[in-house]
Amino acid sequence: GTVEPKCLEDSLLIIFSAQLDIPRIQLRLAGEKRKHNEGRVEVFYEGEWGTVCDDDFTIHTAQVVCRELGYSEAVSWSPSSKYGKGEGRIWFDNVHCTGNEKSLAQCESNGIGVSDCKHTEDVGVVCSDKRIPGFKFVNTLTNNINSLNIQVEDVRIRPVLSSYRKRIPVTQGYVEVKDGGKWKQICDDEWTDMNSRVICGMFGFPGIKRYNTRVYKKPAYWDYSINCTGNEAHLSSCKLGHMLAIKTNSTCEQGTPVVVSCVPGRAFAPTPMAGYRKAFRQEQHLVRLRGGAVIGEGRVEVLKNGEWGTICDDNWNLVAATVVCRELGFGSAKEALSGGLLGQGMGPVHMNEVKCSGFEKSVTECPFNMDKDSEGCSHEEDAGVRCNVPAMGFQQRLRLSGGRNPFEGRVEVLMERNGSLVWGTVCGEGWGTMEAMVVCRQLGLGFASHAFQETWIWPGAVNADSVVMSGVRCAGTEMSLSHCLHHGEYLSCPKGGGRFAAGVSCSETAPDLVLNPQVVEQTTYLEDRPMFMLQCAYEENCLGSTSSSTPANSYRRLLRFSSQIHNNGQSDFRPKASRETWVWHDCHRHYHSMEVFTHYDLLSNNGTKVAEGHKASFCLEDSECDEGIEKRYECANFGEQGITVGCWDTYRHDIDCQWVDITDVKPGDYIFQIVINPNYEVAESDYTNNIVKCRCRYDGHRIWMYNCHIGGSFSAETEDTFPGLINNQVTHR
Repeated sequence: GTVEPKCLEDSLLIIFSAQLDIPRIQLRLAGEKRKHNEGRVEVFYEGEWGTVCDDDFTIHTAQVVCRELGYSEAVSWSPSSKYGKGEGRIWFDNVHCTGNEKSLAQCESNGIGVSDCKHTEDVGVVCSDKRIPGFKFVNTLTNNINSLNIQVEDVRIRPVLSSYRKRIPVTQGYVEVKDGGKWKQICDDEWTDMNSRVICGMFGFPGIKRYNTRVYKKPAYWDYSINCTGNEAHLSSCKLGHMLAIKTNSTCEQGTPVVVSCVPGRAFAPTPMAGYRKAFRQEQHLVRLRGGAVIGEGRVEVLKNGEWGTICDDNWNLVAATVVCRELGFGSAKEALSGGLLGQGMGPVHMNEVKCSGFEKSVTECPFNMDKDSEGCSHEEDAGVRCNVPAMGFQQRLRLSGGRNPFEGRVEVLMERNGSLVWGTVCGEGWGTMEAMVVCRQLGLGFASHAFQETWIWPGAVNADSVVMSGVRCAGTEMSLSHCLHHGEYLSCPKGGGRFAAGVSCSETAPDLVLNPQVVEQTTYLEDRPMFMLQCAYEENCLGSTSSSTPANSYRRLLRFSSQIHNNGQSDFRPKASRETWVWHDCHRHYHSMEVFTHYDLLSNNGTKVAEGHKASFCLEDSECDEGIEKRYECANFGEQGITVGCWDTYRHDIDCQWVDITDVKPGDYIFQIVINPNYEVAESDYTNNIVKCRCRYDGHRIWMYNCHIGGSFSAETEDTFPGLINNQVTHR
């Protein structure tokens, strides 16, 4: 009888230690010519990145990999190093997963590091680009206390005074750690500023300040002291000190509970008047983030010699990423992203092999490899960051309802009406992409993919049918819909809410169109073309208004050039209009899916139009693609239209309407300007690069086009065409 419990104890022990034996790994997708949700599977273990062999690999294993990375499911997998050969160890071989494991490390295999494969057998996966809603990336790598796994949700800053409880964001208070289901405070005996720096960084704050407090009650203390260097991304990465000698009454002898006081970045600082500033403004002007869906994430761009460029991802890590985050007014970095994950930048690659100590004021002060500034680095290796930002509570004031999935639905907002907070709808009149962008950002769902002015397809919450917000106009940079211009108490919504309430669908990725400025510069010329050859163009309004009185045998003077429009984003650019509404254009002999795709204008140096220019409609197709990418879209034969990621659409200089009619323009110096997707009809991850400007000299016979560049690519420029993105004043579309 006495033997059984012993056996039971042994077997329990074995199960317990088996659980502990699961290796702590981290995954990433890597490789050439890929979108962010596909790539070679790479595993980080014992300080080294390695790969997975394709032997016995199945879609079930791919499923585990994708879900561990935060994607909702696997779409497919590919053997034989489709995404290029990896380096280092091959950590897993003959992996067998059921598909339900939480981590690849839980699947059966030969054992970690046991493999007879070569890197020609490195496996790759394609994951769905839908994220698991609410997925939190927890970086387990730097945690050197395996016995103690604290996660972000288990640390909090609790305001000391009740009067501070309503303030958003919470910037000061007790540091509390959850331990065995109870919140405990930390004794400040051995607490340092470096510990405070890490705590504030975790909660989205760049700085700390001293704060004295008197504590009136005796709290329960946590048993450990903490020792951070100040560079950790998370408290769980700091070393735990000795157990504090705690008396039975669990007070700390000489000390009091730790209180931190964090300094928020300007965008999040409460101001006495308006609560906080409405437009998100970056803290300073040497570094900026581009192409991110939410505040505090993006591709890192730095200003050097007056020109904006990117950082190469060689050796890019959390320490350097945190320097970027803090200098922009955010907390520490959650992720250091590599491989152009947030879209590819333009211009030079300014820095490579960046090595920060973590305490620099700006990433531009960190040492980097001067010799090979950008040699061997392409924009496919652009570095990015995701920063911790303060909890502003914006997500709680907005919801999508009635959609088929969490990424779409009718927009419902929480507004004050007659002294109480009620849920209601937003008037659909005038609702567009910019407004939808703000909604998707506020909910953390990525970019807008469509804005809907009618939502009868989505029956929302019946008690939220009435309109509580109208006249909404957003610049696109706001953190919350309530920051956009909108009507006050007196709403105006002629059609009413109900089926005409505003709706959105969101997507984690978006396209990003960029016009190639060099091609414009190199292909410009003048042509005098007789009216009788311009009949078709005349009917399509591609000529100046005086052409109506021009005789058939006299000429129009045309400034001609080629447009080469690249999609540098993370998803294909597709027209908003459905096929049955596309318009047949006789001049071009094909259907146009976007009636206003570009504006061509000739401006005087003070910005007034001198030639009428025109709004060009387009058929969208893949003219050519980067190596290894297949064309998907073509205009001929009523084909599907769009521009694939990594491809470009060339409208050649010899096509009708690919010009500005300058017949009535006097000689002089001008600015030639092209704007793509000017009405924001299709959502993009970055509208600031949708404009190209050139200097232009016309002597009455010849034309010189020089200094063509993308708007916002040089330091001194503020762009006039997208003023809303700079000064938060909405231009009425």
